[in-house]
Amino acid sequence: MASWAALSPSIVEYFEGEDSYRCGYCKNESGSRSNGMWAHSMTVQDYQDLIDRGWRRSGKYVYKPVMNQTCCPQYTIRCRPLQFQPSKSHKKVLKKMLKFLAKGEISKGNYEDDPMEPTMEDTVAGDFGLINKLDIQCDLKTLSGDLTESFDSEEKKKGKSPKKGESNEFIQSQDIEEKLGSGEPSHPVKMPMAPKPGKGADLSKPPCRKAKEIRKERKRLKLMQQNPAGELEGFQAQGEPPSLFPPKANKSNQPKSLEDLIFESLPENASHKLEVRLVPVSFEDPEFKSSFSRSFSLYVKYQMAIHQDPPDECGKTEFTRFLCSSPLEAENPPNGPDCGYGSFHQQYWLDGRIIAVGVIDILPYCVSSVYLYYDPDYSFLSLGVYSALREIAFTRQLHQKTSQLSYYYMGFYIHSCPKMKYKGQYRPSDLLCPETYVWVPIEQCLPSLENSKYCRFNRDPEAVDEGRSKDPDRLQVFHKKAIMPYGVYKKQQKDPGEEAAVLQYARLVGQTCSERMLLFRN
Repeated sequence: MASWAALSPSIVEYFEGEDSYRCGYCKNESGSRSNGMWAHSMTVQDYQDLIDRGWRRSGKYVYKPVMNQTCCPQYTIRCRPLQFQPSKSHKKVLKKMLKFLAKGEISKGNYEDDPMEPTMEDTVAGDFGLINKLDIQCDLKTLSGDLTESFDSEEKKKGKSPKKGESNEFIQSQDIEEKLGSGEPSHPVKMPMAPKPGKGADLSKPPCRKAKEIRKERKRLKLMQQNPAGELEGFQAQGEPPSLFPPKANKSNQPKSLEDLIFESLPENASHKLEVRLVPVSFEDPEFKSSFSRSFSLYVKYQMAIHQDPPDECGKTEFTRFLCSSPLEAENPPNGPDCGYGSFHQQYWLDGRIIAVGVIDILPYCVSSVYLYYDPDYSFLSLGVYSALREIAFTRQLHQKTSQLSYYYMGFYIHSCPKMKYKGQYRPSDLLCPETYVWVPIEQCLPSLENSKYCRFNRDPEAVDEGRSKDPDRLQVFHKKAIMPYGVYKKQQKDPGEEAAVLQYARLVGQTCSERMLLFRN
């Protein structure tokens, strides 16, 4: 057996096999397929590695679509914020917000023509019929007690007494024991349906040119036809720079950055005040606790208006399990961001009231968007698009302190579902190859996706999954109050189906995570 000091506190319970259930995207009654596990506790590094293998969490349930079998393949998508440039439609949303804050102006027209609204909520949409069927066999009290006895026995072997404060290892085991005893769902949870489709940009077409640019080009051509030799003089007379020479590098010629558009200064007599607060998802945090009731009320209003959920299906218990329970262990290393790693609510406060909440995970290499809910009365502000742009800017801000944190994960991209293609508008972005788990620019993936729902994006036919499970015997198992490698565990088992389940788990999580995480077996 290994000592706790050499192990990660990640403890997972894998549900063997696959399940078929109703798809929330194409509505196929039994077409959606995924593998899943319950994360009793998980480090941010383990979750980072899992989402880089196509996993995703909903509360403490962590799932991975069976890509070559499910009706609507869901490809992990990430945006590269450091190179991100807002599109014309993105700028429109940001300017709309600034006008509203400055003057109280509400833009006329059909705001539903903006990119899909909201942007991230499909992460936990219809594909989670499986969660409704979960019947966790693990007894939390038994598991917690087993862990405590295991740690105690380890200490006795070392000749130590596990007194409070004597060792960091024991303190850590106590913390995990407390987390294991909370947040376990005892009955099915109704998950929200997928958002309604909106009109997204056609990614196959080149970006539109501004009318001003077209007029300038026409004027330049006209002058060239009239006086080819005097092209330069003609443009100088019009006060325009010649097209054959680059414009001067002054501020007026530089496009506004994302931050310029978001944080443009407002007049002192602005009509409204918007404040974005980052709050750790923990009932021990005073700000999270004090705002919980208002945040929950907003969730109920959103679910009933946007998803037509009846009141009894969006209660406080469902809200807590769905958007407040997280398996991620909060970490605050010296080289990490000032806010630390873990799960957070990004609250949008307008004039002293919450109008939107973005649920995010801050991980070693990325900000991962989990869900967004907002006040339907403010739909005219396109809060889904606005919050995504704020989260991209937030990622850039975190990168300044923590250089490796440089990506923004947007959940899943579903090319076969028109209402889910909007995420491809946040460029540059990459899709995860479902076979080799390498990132491929989305532009290279789109032609293949037009021909087939399921695609291998890696163009190297010889490439394989470099992180695959190569030595399952080193997988860590927690069984009968003991932590042991799978090579030892399997000698005690007589069930022929046991090995198939463990090997499936090892294949899906990869070698690194299988060695760090504890797989609970009952």
